[in-house]
Amino acid sequence: MRKLMMAAAIALPMFGTAAIAQETVKIAYIDPLSGGGASIGEIGLKTFQFLAEELNAKGGVLGKKVEIVAFDNKTNPQESLIQAQKAIDQGIRILTQGNGSSVAGALSDFVTKYNERNPGKEVLYFNYAAVDPVLTNDKCSFWHFRWDANSDIKMEALTNYMKTATAIKNVYLINQDYSFGHSVRTAAKSMLAAKRPDIKIVGDELHPLLKITDFAPYIAKIKASGADTVVTGNWGQDFALLLKAAADAGLKVSWYTYYAGGTGGPTAVKQANLNHQVFQVGEGIANLDNKPSQEFEKALRAKYDFSLFYPRAVNQMRMLAAAADKAKSIDPVKVALALEGMEFDVFNGGKGSMRKDDHQFFQPIYISSLGDRTEKEPFDEEKTGWGWKLIAKIDTAQTMLPTTCKMERPK
Repeated sequence: MRKLMMAAAIALPMFGTAAIAQETVKIAYIDPLSGGGASIGEIGLKTFQFLAEELNAKGGVLGKKVEIVAFDNKTNPQESLIQAQKAIDQGIRILTQGNGSSVAGALSDFVTKYNERNPGKEVLYFNYAAVDPVLTNDKCSFWHFRWDANSDIKMEALTNYMKTATAIKNVYLINQDYSFGHSVRTAAKSMLAAKRPDIKIVGDELHPLLKITDFAPYIAKIKASGADTVVTGNWGQDFALLLKAAADAGLKVSWYTYYAGGTGGPTAVKQANLNHQVFQVGEGIANLDNKPSQEFEKALRAKYDFSLFYPRAVNQMRMLAAAADKAKSIDPVKVALALEGMEFDVFNGGKGSMRKDDHQFFQPIYISSLGDRTEKEPFDEEKTGWGWKLIAKIDTAQTMLPTTCKMERPK
């Protein structure tokens, strides 16, 4: 009898833990929480935690509480795989990551191979920000879904606007030396050549990712080149420090960017006094005339001291809930099948859809500039007094580029 009681005492806590686990949908957030990417990684984590709270306030996912579990990958592909395995060992079956396409490529490959070896224990990888086009082209995976527009889609939109800016004559390209940075420079050169053959590329620079602390030598090259415009995919500290060096050197050019709105970016733009000279392409801004997204923005800013930089993360989490509801399950295979082809009212307004062929999400794309605000722009950024102003909108249908994906689907 004593042995039976001891066995029961051991079994009950274990049963309780399993029951709690079944009542929780855990999502592993694998992004930098230390090192050069930590500032933007921390904002991403808090954003996802805020979104989990939003879902939980509405009953969670199929009545289960949503929890974000943080794993620090230090923006390193190898470390990311270690953290992914730790998450899986804890029973987590949904991974999300965004900062660094080199990390994204490693994770997509890891998840695909893991699922091949472990049928019935599949894992999904939700990509909210890594935009190397190859991830939904030649290296696509059934287990990978991307909610951000890939870099070719963004460059298509950006260069369509740039071709109308007749003041642009000399362009300097500066990008981070990894897969995403390479895709930005390649697309910029080919698209500008096709749309504005009169534009000269007067510089094409690559630099180490998140390792440069002083961009003064790079700014000196830009000044010497005679460039009137810079195109960059830099993100995180690599954008903020680049603009800081530009301010210190008094460089006055136009900037066409992907991620000027990231941590420290708006502050650097204001310090450089580049009033509506810095342009950004993305899936939304705070100052769009859309009441639901503006209400969300107010709530987020009331809790945290930052603005929403990831509208795509909102779409991702809300679509997860919709897919689980459609599938009546949180099983990864069933959720994946429910997501394929899903049409969705996106965060900033309008229709979006998850293409079945390659798992690339399509949505309206916006081009905006940062500077002085009017009554139409109620939100500023980083307490600078400056805010994003809408310059152009590209409807969903005009963002759809073809894919080379030949997806292997589970049997």
